[in-house]
Amino acid sequence: MPLRTHLALLTAGLAAATCLTAAGPAQAQTSHACSPSVSIDRFSDALDKTTYDGTFVGNLSALAVDRDGSLAALSDRSSLFRLDARTLGPRSVTPLADETGAALDSEGLVVDGDGTYLVTSETEPSVRRYSRTGEILDRLPVPDDLRVSPVGRGQPNGTFEGLTLLPGGRTLVASMEYALSGDPADTVRFQTWTRHGSQFRLAARYTYRTDPGLGVPEIQATPDGRLLVLERGFTAGVGNTVRLYLADPRHAMKKTLLTDLVTCPSLGATARQPQPNPLLDNIEGMTITGRTRDTLKVLLVSDDNQNAAQTTRFYSLRVRTRT
Repeated sequence: MPLRTHLALLTAGLAAATCLTAAGPAQAQTSHACSPSVSIDRFSDALDKTTYDGTFVGNLSALAVDRDGSLAALSDRSSLFRLDARTLGPRSVTPLADETGAALDSEGLVVDGDGTYLVTSETEPSVRRYSRTGEILDRLPVPDDLRVSPVGRGQPNGTFEGLTLLPGGRTLVASMEYALSGDPADTVRFQTWTRHGSQFRLAARYTYRTDPGLGVPEIQATPDGRLLVLERGFTAGVGNTVRLYLADPRHAMKKTLLTDLVTCPSLGATARQPQPNPLLDNIEGMTITGRTRDTLKVLLVSDDNQNAAQTTRFYSLRVRTRT
């Protein structure tokens, strides 16, 4: 998808995506600083522990802007929801499966320029292209060393989590969540593919250094070709650590901390388990919903793991990328 078209869609179609349920009467009009680069406008628990058309609305691992301005929300239990951008109400749900009809551990999501969906599964790992109705159209090649052991060096439940298209739509990037077996624990791989006609071919690979004890659940390309990178960890009895970085693949993946979300105001949020900030949960999905000059509107979502102690929560952020 051309960059100009993509940005027009984000700005015109998804300006309403940040209109989440406010946690207090004054929040809709107030920007709350988490750091000099990031502020949180509001959050919403509207979808927590709900169902739609017989399907649990949770386990959300990825978000993307769909062609019509709605939100695509991917569950890691093989369900793809379309949500109203303003209310977050589900409009439809599409089941996904592998070539044998088995469920996926679906983690990363991109809406391509033709409206098809690129979806990662961290089981193998894999990247598949799906039609709007859930049929498999294509499967991208994956290097052998990224595959889960014993075939490769990937860790079970630690492979392809993030997925994004760089500006211009010609380069696809998938991020591993954790290090390959034999690599330093703070080293994760970002694999790329380049578009050749209707196919994606394997291309460059990047090395990204995480903070100690954290993994990478999501990445998102910015309009200038850099990457927003979520780093996340969990400590029993303490809670989640979630940090947002800006990284540049053109400069050896040098990263700049935008914010540690523990510093955000809680906005009246409550937590069902210990958290260093009750606003925090298992944040796993991220998409850019619009921009104004050097500020991006960013939407995050947490994966509740269908667990009574966790919450499906959406977060509306404003992120300054001029650092």
